[in-house]
Formats: sequence, C-alpha cells, structure tokens
Amino acid sequence: MIQFYFLSILCNALAGYALLANVDSPSSPLDGIRSYVLDETFRLVLGVLTMATGFFKILSVVRGDIPVIGDLFPALMGLSSGFILMYEFYKNRATVTSKESQKIERIFIKNRKWFGYLTVISAGTHFLFPTVLFL
Repeated sequence: MIQFYFLSILCNALAGYALLANVDSPSSPLDGIRSYVLDETFRLVLGVLTMATGFFKILSVVRGDIPVIGDLFPALMGLSSGFILMYEFYKNRATVTSKESQKIERIFIKNRKWFGYLTVISAGTHFLFPTVLFL
C-alpha cells in the first residue's frame, strides 16, 4: 500500500533524526524540529508509530514488489528505531534494572547513533529507489 510506503519513509526519517538529535548539538536550521523530537511524549508516540509502520511494512506490499523481502531493510530499521525510542522512554521511568535490560542497553542504546544513521539512510534510499530489492 502506498500509504504505508509514505508512512515508512516519514516515520523512519523522523525516528532516525530523533536518535541523532541531542540537547548539546550546535544550532542548525532544524532547531524547530529538534525541539519536538527531544520531547519525551513525542518520542514515545513516534516510537510506537514507527514500530507499527515497520511491522505493517513487512506485511503490506507495493504493487509489483516482492512480499516481505522487498521492503525488509526499511521495515527492520523502523522496528529497531521505534523500539529504541520506546525503550528510552521506559528506561527514564523504570526503577528496576536487570541483566536483560543491561544487554539491551549495550546493544541498542550505546549504538543508537548508528541506528539513527542507518534509519535515515534507509528512509532516503527507500524514497529515491522505490522498486530496488531490500530497499
């Protein structure tokens, strides 16, 4: 469906930028957007939307594309970046830690910049090359 294609690109681009944005970065033309993506509630909603879009992107197919494999990379990046945004919200509110949460932090949170770059790249390539396999 074209709607999920558009939502995938939009959510992946915003989620990738949300993973890359921080309070200490110098001013840029995107300061207005940065103020939104640093808000905790916006990040939670964006994470839920990005994960849902990534999940439905695996299930839905654009006409002429191969099921599941056709949009695999953007869908996986949407799922992972949405998970990171939701986990950060949970981590800021939780009082309990466990071995599993430390493992998740080591894999996802410490590498969130790389996930951010990959998610933005997947959104850009998904927009520019709509029928390429895996993109």
